[in-house]
Amino acid sequence: MFDELQDLYQQVILDHSRSPRNYRVLPSANKTAQGLNPLCGDSITLYLRIEGGRVEEATFQGAGCAISKASASLLTETVKGKTPDEIRALFDHVHEMVTTGKATSSDLGKLAVFAGVHKFPARVKCAILPWHAALAALEGKEEKVSTE
Repeated sequence: MFDELQDLYQQVILDHSRSPRNYRVLPSANKTAQGLNPLCGDSITLYLRIEGGRVEEATFQGAGCAISKASASLLTETVKGKTPDEIRALFDHVHEMVTTGKATSSDLGKLAVFAGVHKFPARVKCAILPWHAALAALEGKEEKVSTE
């Protein structure tokens, strides 16, 4: 059972890495941020269009490992329709999960595929990079955010 679950998680990550969702520039974005993981070279730009206090559209571009690309892809799917406060709370849950392996929320959906990342400390920063970029975009930060 555990091996089947692990295989499923790997399949989801590989699928989102090979065919990332929402991988494009968003010309209508009103919130944007760049993120960099200098240890492995992951670099992403996250684009958000927020209207009426909710994310209407989220996209990203960049280059990186399978984990960072899959994380950005799943992030862009997950944050649509959410408020900035909901995204900040989700960041806390995702951060806790990738650093400890424990999900503190049952509302993570497909993001739960990253629970195993905590076993690979070097990959934690890859998984959380897009989330740091999302927070930076929401806060209107101009400078690149770094995992260091």
